[in-house]
Amino acid sequence: MIICGLSFLTVIIFITLLGPFIVPNDPLSANMSERLASPSVTYPLGTDHMGRCIFSRLVIGAQATLGITGLVVASVVMIGIPIGLVTGYIGGRIDSVIMRLVDGLLALPEFILAITIAGFLGPSLINLMISIVFVKWIGYTRVVRGIVILERNKDYVSAAKVSGSSNWKIIRRHLLPQIISPVLVLAALDIGKVILIISSLSYLGLGAQPPAPEWGAMLNDGRPYFQTVPELMIYPGLAIFFVVLSFNLIGEGLRDKLDVKRH
Repeated sequence: MIICGLSFLTVIIFITLLGPFIVPNDPLSANMSERLASPSVTYPLGTDHMGRCIFSRLVIGAQATLGITGLVVASVVMIGIPIGLVTGYIGGRIDSVIMRLVDGLLALPEFILAITIAGFLGPSLINLMISIVFVKWIGYTRVVRGIVILERNKDYVSAAKVSGSSNWKIIRRHLLPQIISPVLVLAALDIGKVILIISSLSYLGLGAQPPAPEWGAMLNDGRPYFQTVPELMIYPGLAIFFVVLSFNLIGEGLRDKLDVKRH
């Protein structure tokens, strides 16, 4: 499962990194005389309604979609892990306040909450990232907190306290290693969800703005032409499908390999 996912992902990342060197045309250059052209040597996948090369926009759009996804996942991990460690180990009033906030946010569907925040902040990639980070850190905090609560009363933690280790040292040396595997699996599985949210918000006009190439925005651009030129939506849809599938296969494989239970 992991091998299959990594194979797909390696090809996609390789194409993405080489994007500026392999695209045959400027992804932003419009040529109305070539609009909705069929595939050819000049335009491998044809052109869109503005005469722009679909292949070039797909490849360069991967940089935007995957780049934003990477930043979002890194941000939620950096926010969720410290909060989960502190609330789980120290507890008390801090834990009560933060977990009430978490419970309140969990009562709302994350996609609806992300749409609401992105709509309030206004359409842009930065605001899109902020809205998704605000929604996704909750899951990491809950997972980390749950693991820490299970581990903090075990003998090795008690022995560390008796030996005079500070709370920070116990968290860093003894508890942090316990959460690496579950967080790694959660992040791998979450990447696919984040890509879907980014693409969905861009499709709704809350993410990348024209003429920037981004897979969700490309879906929106092709929507009016779906009955006549369905390829305008099929190509970015397939790109999203294969990337999400790759990360899901990797996440499921890691969970089986590391024997991580759902928390």
